Amino acid sequence: MTAIKHALQRDIFTPNDERLLSIVNVCKAGKKKRNCFLCATVTTERPVQVNVVKVKKSDKGDFYKRQTAWALRDLAVVDAKDAVKENPEFDLHFDKVYKWVASSTVEKNTFISCIWKLNQRYLRKKIDFTNVSSQLLEELPKVAEESVPSGENQSVAGGDEEAVDEYQELNAREEQDIEIMMEGCEYAISNAEAFAEKLSRELQVLDGANIQSIMASEKQVNILMKLLDEALKEVDQIEIKLSSYEEMLQSVKEQMDQISESNHLIHLSNTNNVKLLSEIEFLVNHMDLAKGHIKALQEGDLTSSRGIEACTNAADALLQCMNVALRPGHDMLHAVKQQQQRFSDLREQFARRLASHLNSVFVQQGHDQSSTLAQHSVELTLPNHHPFHRDLLRYAKLMEWLKNTDYGKYEGLTKNYMDYLSRLYEREIKDFFEVAKIKMTGTTKEGKKFATLPRKESAVKQETESLHGSSGKLTGSTSSLNKLSVQSSGNRRSQSSSLLDMGNMSASDLDVADRTKFDKIFEQVLSELEPLCLAEQDFISKFFKLQQHQGISGSTTNEAEEMDGGNLSRSYPSGVPQTISSEKDMIRQMMTKIFRCIEPELNNLIALGDKIDSFNSLYMLVKMSHHVWTAQNVDPASFLSTTLGNVLVTVKRNFDKCISNQMKQMDEVKISKKSKVGILPFVAEFEEFAGLAESIFKNAERRGDLDKAYIKLIRAVFVSVEKVANESQKTPRDVVMMENFHHIFATLSRLKISCLEAEKKEAKQKYTDHLQSYVIYSLGQPLEKLNHFFEGVEARVAQGIREEEVSYQLAFNKQELRKVIKEYPGKEVKKGLDNLYKKVDKHLCEEENLLQVVWHSMQDEFIRQYKHFEGLIARCYPGSGITMEFTIQDILDYCSSIAQSH
Repeated sequence: MTAIKHALQRDIFTPNDERLLSIVNVCKAGKKKRNCFLCATVTTERPVQVNVVKVKKSDKGDFYKRQTAWALRDLAVVDAKDAVKENPEFDLHFDKVYKWVASSTVEKNTFISCIWKLNQRYLRKKIDFTNVSSQLLEELPKVAEESVPSGENQSVAGGDEEAVDEYQELNAREEQDIEIMMEGCEYAISNAEAFAEKLSRELQVLDGANIQSIMASEKQVNILMKLLDEALKEVDQIEIKLSSYEEMLQSVKEQMDQISESNHLIHLSNTNNVKLLSEIEFLVNHMDLAKGHIKALQEGDLTSSRGIEACTNAADALLQCMNVALRPGHDMLHAVKQQQQRFSDLREQFARRLASHLNSVFVQQGHDQSSTLAQHSVELTLPNHHPFHRDLLRYAKLMEWLKNTDYGKYEGLTKNYMDYLSRLYEREIKDFFEVAKIKMTGTTKEGKKFATLPRKESAVKQETESLHGSSGKLTGSTSSLNKLSVQSSGNRRSQSSSLLDMGNMSASDLDVADRTKFDKIFEQVLSELEPLCLAEQDFISKFFKLQQHQGISGSTTNEAEEMDGGNLSRSYPSGVPQTISSEKDMIRQMMTKIFRCIEPELNNLIALGDKIDSFNSLYMLVKMSHHVWTAQNVDPASFLSTTLGNVLVTVKRNFDKCISNQMKQMDEVKISKKSKVGILPFVAEFEEFAGLAESIFKNAERRGDLDKAYIKLIRAVFVSVEKVANESQKTPRDVVMMENFHHIFATLSRLKISCLEAEKKEAKQKYTDHLQSYVIYSLGQPLEKLNHFFEGVEARVAQGIREEEVSYQLAFNKQELRKVIKEYPGKEVKKGLDNLYKKVDKHLCEEENLLQVVWHSMQDEFIRQYKHFEGLIARCYPGSGITMEFTIQDILDYCSSIAQSH
């Protein structure tokens, strides 16, 4: 154990400046027996620290390593388990209970005794030693410790430590002396008694020499003691002087403390004065309003530009003073409260004065603008509000100030502005639309639409006013304009006027100049309304400081940035809109209230235009679509875009109604039983509609609506043509189909409507098929018997009789063939063709000019039949020498002669 203790001291504790006092070989109780050492150590440096260290042998070698260390002051209980019987188990209570089993009871008791002594010497702490024998817990000799002066505690403590220590390592010199001594006594190992006796004799010799030396030096000792006494006297004198010096220094110290305290108070007073001055300067600089600003707020001129600028600067300065961020405690100062109350009074007084003045400006503007209405009553123009907007924009910054300081008065001004301006705009817009309606209904000349029904201007106005209450739709189809439409129809149109009554005048009966005039009037109406609305919306945004879409005008973006610095929200009083979206809604609401009459007036104008001529809906659809598209590009959510979009729905509804009425009239068409049909009226109407629509919708945005209408109309035309052809009694069905589909094909080919390419091909096919059918049917009449004869021949061949054997049939022998051929000499054929030509001429109408086309087709078909008959004669009657009594050249001559003669 001594060797292990020596090794641990050398390898582990000496490098850490520690001394090993006690060691015990232990293992943990109840677990696998893994031995380790518990060591009691103290540090060599002051203050002394006492530790209990757990040392464990390394798994990789024979050296030891330090595993865990506990400070002795953390030890609460030492439990030896049994104070009577020998028991190697014991517990140490640190932060938790550690249970150990010592290799022997002696080692355990030695270790516990060392712990008790260290506790008594260094800690003076009451560690609870339980189940420990009282013999182990013997007291240290305190008397010796108390008798030693304080200056000698270190040596005593060192002696006690040596008494505690069971083993002290030899130093190098001691080891060297022992080695020299043992070399001089080689027999020491073989004869230890002789060696010990020798050492005893030498020790006695040394003791005797020491005693003689002490007795010889007694005189020097007395001298030394005398010197020490003198030194003690000198020390006493020095201590007396030091005491006097200390008393003097104590008084100086008290004086210096008083001076230091006085300096601290002076510094604190100066600091407080500087801070107070800073606070006063802050309040004076930020809460002092110049007298000039106060005078401007109380008496400033709000009519001149200079006065408005002075009031604006004063209002901004007042707002800065009111919005200054006060520091904690400022609001409790009486002067601050008084100044804030003064600012509030100034704000209220100026806000009332500003609101009253602006209300007067709004009222005056209404009176001034009303005086200029007479100048625009004849011309189709709207009054210009730019001067009014320019004058009011001088107050824009004051309106922003009012919005930030007194939102109630700002909101009141907004409502008053809407009330005054809505009445003003209502008068202007109604008069403007009255002029537009008069121009639409009173521009026709003699022989035109209203030639049969003269009117005075007042009568026209009365009729247009009757439309104000309607929603833009026509409620009947028997108006006076409808009657005029029927009465003014032409010669051919008069035969089918009842078929063409579509709720309005026929497009073909309205002069092109009138339609162009209507288009210009409608375009001028929209062109006047659009800048008016945009200018008013831009003014509202700038004057009332409301955010709107950046694209409304070039200046709107800059104005919005000046208002808000690019932020999306502002800090307004409670109840004020917080976002750009809500401000845009506010602009839209204001515009809706100010221009509430635009939409109904536009609907009334559209109703009038549709009543004058249903085809006007085409013009209105194109113009309205273009203006809606323009407005949506500027701002899709603006008032103008929304209003025009709503009106566009009405226009589109009227356009759909026009198409539906035309289709309905096609279904209800009736034809005359006594006259030939010719080109049906609705076919001509479709041609007129398509031609007009193509000229109107060229490069239009709503081309898709027209294409859909084309598809509906052309299918209805196809169905109605076939229906009329089936019902026709005077004109053959094939002629009706041929002429009308030829007209449709010609119309579609001329107009080149891309969406109707399939219908154009279908019309051509129907025209060709019915032309061929009519030609074949008509040619059966001039050579009727000959046709019947050869049809019988073909029937026999079809039944299986050989062609060369047909001549042996009784009904179809050569004699019968010669008899039939003799009945159709050249003169008779020419006569039959002449009668056929007259009949065809009687069936066909002059408008389509298809007589020569049909006659040429009949000539070709007749020649084809002639060749077919000759072929049958050659095959069925070979060698008979039978031929027709006329040739192909005769047929050509007959046809040419007949055509020229007619």
